[in-house]
Amino acid sequence: MLYVAGEISGDSWGIFAFLCAAFWNLPAVPALNSTEEVGAGQSIQKTYDLTRYLEHQLRTLAGTYLNYLGPPFNEPDFNPPRMTRAEMVPSATVDFELWRSLNDNARLAANYRAYTHLLCYLRGMDGQVAKAELRKNLGHFCTSLQGLVVSIASVMSSLGYPLPSPLGSADPTWARGPGATSPHNNFLKKMDDFWLLKELQTWLWRSAKDFNRLKKKVPPAAVMLRLEARDF
Repeated sequence: MLYVAGEISGDSWGIFAFLCAAFWNLPAVPALNSTEEVGAGQSIQKTYDLTRYLEHQLRTLAGTYLNYLGPPFNEPDFNPPRMTRAEMVPSATVDFELWRSLNDNARLAANYRAYTHLLCYLRGMDGQVAKAELRKNLGHFCTSLQGLVVSIASVMSSLGYPLPSPLGSADPTWARGPGATSPHNNFLKKMDDFWLLKELQTWLWRSAKDFNRLKKKVPPAAVMLRLEARDF
């Protein structure tokens, strides 16, 4: 028999009809889907990356801000004693062995409390800076630091740890609105700002080490394969 393009023979029609019937009467066939479980390992990696990014950001911001404060604060060897008011800033200067002896929950809680508190102080600095460009940079850093606080909370949640209660009131002198200050008080305020940046630098350095160790203990979640039944 001569086959003409566009025509279907009787045998072909039969095969086609059989396939259609078989296809139509197939039961629901499970579809194989690949979905990545977002777990503690991924949250820790994200937090570690954000901590390193903030370290880099702070190096640039601190240099600019200390130049804004002027001498002696922008001098490389300037290392003043910690003032009484600066004691309200959460200190990262804890004995290394003591810090390492804490469990993961205690270290995460300390990080969460510290950054929540430091963020309040930093926002107070932002409101008193005269230079628009520096205010913009401080605002950007505050946003990133807020992201770190949220990220640490996510890590704690994924590990089953409750969020810690906040520290005391974060309303030091430098967090208040601008007002008339004596030259002496202005110098003390600059000292407060200096210590805030110093503590931030130390906390970020320590946090990077904490999350680097933690991500080695909690590996990223594996890619899970799930079967989901779907009808045609």
